[in-house]
Amino acid sequence: MKLEKRLGISILVVLLVAAGMLLMPASSMAAAADSKDAQAIVDKARVTFNDFMSDQHYTWFHENLSKARGLLIFPQVLKAGFFIGGSGGTGVLVLRDEKTCDWSQPAFYTIGSATFGLQIGAESAEVIMMVMSQKAVDSLLASSFKLGGDASVALGPIGEGAKSNITSDFISFAKAKGLYVGLNLEGSVVDVRDSLNGAYYKRDVGPSDIIVKNDVRNAGSQDLLTTLRKLSTECSS
Repeated sequence: MKLEKRLGISILVVLLVAAGMLLMPASSMAAAADSKDAQAIVDKARVTFNDFMSDQHYTWFHENLSKARGLLIFPQVLKAGFFIGGSGGTGVLVLRDEKTCDWSQPAFYTIGSATFGLQIGAESAEVIMMVMSQKAVDSLLASSFKLGGDASVALGPIGEGAKSNITSDFISFAKAKGLYVGLNLEGSVVDVRDSLNGAYYKRDVGPSDIIVKNDVRNAGSQDLLTTLRKLSTECSS
């Protein structure tokens, strides 16, 4: 009986060790996949920002970029697929240092809504949201907040020579298939994407660690930051 008991314990130990060995590679593979996905989002965010800056329909955005405290860049907001019966996408936040005018490392966020009502039959859109106030910054440091509830959001003016004085915590611009779409983001929920932040910076970090304390850095963000610096050389409080 004693021998059988010992054998039983030994077999159990072997099984537990084997199970642990199987789980470890799976966890590592998941982390590697998240890291790859995160880098792809950063790269696409650079392309999206560059597209908006080269489009003369977004003159107001160009002329008022210096006033923005930061930018939320969503390379692809889907009409459906973010969650059951909903829509949304994943993007990055970059915040500007008020003293140096330099941009922070990217922090990852998602945006979701029951419906975005994309116009012109589009299934997805590129979205950039200008972060215009301290209230907007504070809301982004929370784990989740609602646009139009916790912080105000307004559509940015479009067209050459567009003139408008807008007072809002966030000002949004969107385009699909290369054309402007009046995407109403009010009621949408913005969440921190903790899994991508952790994978990208190889440690558990929150938005404050990334965009305020500047505790982490990833060389993969260099192209995005270089483009931001090149196309937005001024800032104002």
